Amino acid sequence: MIQGIDLTPVQEKIQNTRVIKTVGKVTRVVGLTIEVQGINARIGEICTIAVPEYSKPVRAEVVGFKENKTIMMPLGNIQGIYPHCSVVPTGRSLTIKVGEHLLGQILDGLGNIISPGQHQEDTHLGNPFPVDNSPPNPLERQPINEVLATGVRCIDAFLTCGRGQRVGIFAGSGVGKSTLLGMISRYSEADVNVIGLIGERGREVLDFINDDLGEDGLAKSVVVSVTSDQPALVRLKGAFVATAIAEYFRDQGKNVLLLMDSVTRFAMAQREVGLAVGEPPATKGYTPSVFALLPRLLERSGTSSKGSITAFYTVLVDGDDMNEPIADAVRGILDGHIVLSRKIASKYQYPAIDVLDSVSRLMPDITQEKHYLHAGKIRELMSTYMESEDLINIGAYVSGSNSTIDKAIKHHDRITDFLKQDLNECTDYPATIQQLMNLGTGGTGK
Repeated sequence: MIQGIDLTPVQEKIQNTRVIKTVGKVTRVVGLTIEVQGINARIGEICTIAVPEYSKPVRAEVVGFKENKTIMMPLGNIQGIYPHCSVVPTGRSLTIKVGEHLLGQILDGLGNIISPGQHQEDTHLGNPFPVDNSPPNPLERQPINEVLATGVRCIDAFLTCGRGQRVGIFAGSGVGKSTLLGMISRYSEADVNVIGLIGERGREVLDFINDDLGEDGLAKSVVVSVTSDQPALVRLKGAFVATAIAEYFRDQGKNVLLLMDSVTRFAMAQREVGLAVGEPPATKGYTPSVFALLPRLLERSGTSSKGSITAFYTVLVDGDDMNEPIADAVRGILDGHIVLSRKIASKYQYPAIDVLDSVSRLMPDITQEKHYLHAGKIRELMSTYMESEDLINIGAYVSGSNSTIDKAIKHHDRITDFLKQDLNECTDYPATIQQLMNLGTGGTGK
């Protein structure tokens, strides 16, 4: 302490600064891993590998150790690397440049702007922000007591979400997960959207941005795109980069909407990393580190003392099995789950949300009692109709045998019409609740 100035942070930086720069060399490349000898680097530290034939060095991250060697995985293409290439530790983990300039931009998995027509000076804007952060202190999280309207009738009526809630969207392939994310991003009341497209097909990225998100949605969004051809470590980092950007805007006091598609591909990327460094497979081929990493990612969203991150994570279930390991683990961490049904989608009912299999754990706390109770009554009618559907379809049910079934049959078409919603159709929250109240009471359902 000098004249009231606290020098502790400076002293810590001096202590952590490496005065002597160590240089190692590549000794072996096996599959996805690079073995290096002669350096002393930490887990998560970024190192640069000099490749004389290329203008830029290859960046790699330390992921493990074996005997006296450091094991790394590349954050880019390893083409051109050969034995005895020089390796220099940077002494820091991955950081990205964050700021208001990111709005409307498309980024790669390492936080670099890749939007068409970007200016060179845009790449130098913003302030450094770490990619790996700790979740907010649970005792400092603000309570979730305010509804976040998504503009999707089925969600707002039966699966109402709050600002800061974390919800999973579970479905098999081709059932409409990305389309539903696009609707939520365009119609929600969030200040900023952060969208992570993790492991997507390259063709689908522009389709999502142009068709599902749209020009208006992109204007208040930051899109992080990591296609399936990228290295496993880059796919992992893409999910953390998207979360870090959402955290930055949350720290500015904004209400952020984080959409990630998909957590399953994130888990698959971590499985590749784990298997490459020698980790034994556990549940259905997934390594233990996958299940340790999932809460590290998912717990970072939610409320803090400054703002909120409302998060929707898609989960690509294997073979439409909602109890497969990743789906089961994610469902246990999040605050609710929305299940998309292939059976409902086959009837050309979109969004194909299975209301009876879905739940919002916070809905009772954030909705008015009248809304919650009426949604429950409509659920009962839907459940009754589903249980008796086979009898009704074959004509075996006799009208008047059961008053509850009669009521479910009477209102089934109107309930189905209410659940259907066109891609370009948005219903504000008060109108949705009013339409819900009219269902089953003789009013107009739409």
